[in-house]
Amino acid sequence: MSVLRVGNASGFYGDRFDALRDMLTGGELDVVTGDYLAELTMLILGRDRLKDPAAGYARTFLRQLEECLGLAHERGVRIVANAGGLNPAGLGDAVRELADRIGIPVRVAHVEGDDVGPRWPDSLTAHAYLGGFGIAACLREGADVVVTGRVTDAALVTGPAAAHFGWGPREYDRLAGAVVAGHVLECGTQATGGNYAFFADGGAGHDLRRPGFPLAEIHEDGSCVITKHPGTGGFVDVGTVTAQLLYETGGARYAGPDVTARLDTVRLTQDGPDRVRIDGVRGEAPPPALKVGRTRLGGFRNEVVFVLTGLDIEAKAALVREQMTDALAKSPPVQVRWELVRTDRPDADTEETAGALLRLVVRDPEQAVVGRALSGAAVELALASYPGFHLLAPPGKGSPYGVFEASSVPQGDVEHVAVLHDGRRLTVPAPRADGTRPLEAAPEPGLPEPLPPGPVRRAPLGLVAGARSGDKGGDANVGVWARTDEAWRWLAHELTTDRLRELLPECRTLTVTRHVLPRLRALNFVVEGVLGEGVAARHRFDPQAKALGEWLRSRRLDIPEALL
Repeated sequence: MSVLRVGNASGFYGDRFDALRDMLTGGELDVVTGDYLAELTMLILGRDRLKDPAAGYARTFLRQLEECLGLAHERGVRIVANAGGLNPAGLGDAVRELADRIGIPVRVAHVEGDDVGPRWPDSLTAHAYLGGFGIAACLREGADVVVTGRVTDAALVTGPAAAHFGWGPREYDRLAGAVVAGHVLECGTQATGGNYAFFADGGAGHDLRRPGFPLAEIHEDGSCVITKHPGTGGFVDVGTVTAQLLYETGGARYAGPDVTARLDTVRLTQDGPDRVRIDGVRGEAPPPALKVGRTRLGGFRNEVVFVLTGLDIEAKAALVREQMTDALAKSPPVQVRWELVRTDRPDADTEETAGALLRLVVRDPEQAVVGRALSGAAVELALASYPGFHLLAPPGKGSPYGVFEASSVPQGDVEHVAVLHDGRRLTVPAPRADGTRPLEAAPEPGLPEPLPPGPVRRAPLGLVAGARSGDKGGDANVGVWARTDEAWRWLAHELTTDRLRELLPECRTLTVTRHVLPRLRALNFVVEGVLGEGVAARHRFDPQAKALGEWLRSRRLDIPEALL
């Protein structure tokens, strides 16, 4: 059968608005997908729904369709997006109303069943991650637009691929190949040079100011080529694809509701300019349970940033900490976190570069404790604290924060339903017991031969290794890869969990697990608890660990001169 060309036009809720038009007009395409959901997004949509029960979906998607639905119809491109969020049926109705208003005859279907809120009544939202076969059912029955709620990001690709090629639920290798393609596409321009460790030298001759969005040319056997439309910015090479493969993953077994993909079987080959072939992917039966993402309101949060300038930075910080502690003693917040950020330079030639930042973050179930009490205590110090006292901004009233928690539910306990354009409802059967496999760690692979002894030089790790990091609830992952076989021989032996803790002191007391992926010349580290209660709680100043990998790359260690 023919190649299926699947493109991505959104990596998150708030991504480039005109990407959908660019993908529809930039080149040949069969399906365009949009990923609008993340852990934080579900919390945002949950709060929207509290204000308006008819809300709960990504309204940006509707505005994009107003410009592009006719274009997609003219070109025969189907649209699949998880923009339905908490209310896929509501978004489906809104798309139909839009299509009627602008006179575009399209068939709109949606997928539902992910909402498992009744099981967790104390949660703001609770949604199971569904697979791609509900999407496939909608497409097989003729839908032009399919909107979903919480499905896995990769399901936006596995669904169209299964529909196009007629794959069944036990064609694990083919499905695993589509999962890997979907994981590469899901974050949009992160596969085409965005957020890329070697952006300074990897994009020679390419315009990185506006990377084009990626697409996958998927074949019937599950292999694919990752590329982008001709003439668009950015670039696609083995490095950009490797970086995205490592993003927000754990071990070699990458579990999903349809299949567990073996990341340790992925083979990447440069297939020409801006073309990377992915093949060799093996799949296994999916686990018997679905992941469930739950969000809840955790309380209220406030923050004050004190600016400390010039001399005696440590003493100034100590004074204001004592003063604030005394002032808040009558009604102390449940959580108090201080962080001194030494942005100051000695003998600075501007006042800003002479300053350091002292951050105070407080949390409490009661808004008044982190609102009026905190702002009053901070403002009252204006004439009574360290010399040069001022704040980046006056503290506010305190704002609610959310908490993300992961749970699971048996696959058979969730009713996965494809609601077709004509109103028919098709139930997507869960895998039978003999079609599932409990998830377990993959066998640890052997390491390459270490490099022979030789002279070394103290240098940043990033000169020989790339990295990409991200969040999963309160945990973070840091994927590190080498660009040459020789660098891999060194990296695999040098960057142990102990060395990672040494290089990243924030991780010293935390559980760190290392996963080895020799085919990608990569190590993937999972750091448990570094993000506290997750991105919505904003436990640290980089709440999604987006820059954790770049911090690691900046750290210095002894590197063989032969690699430099």
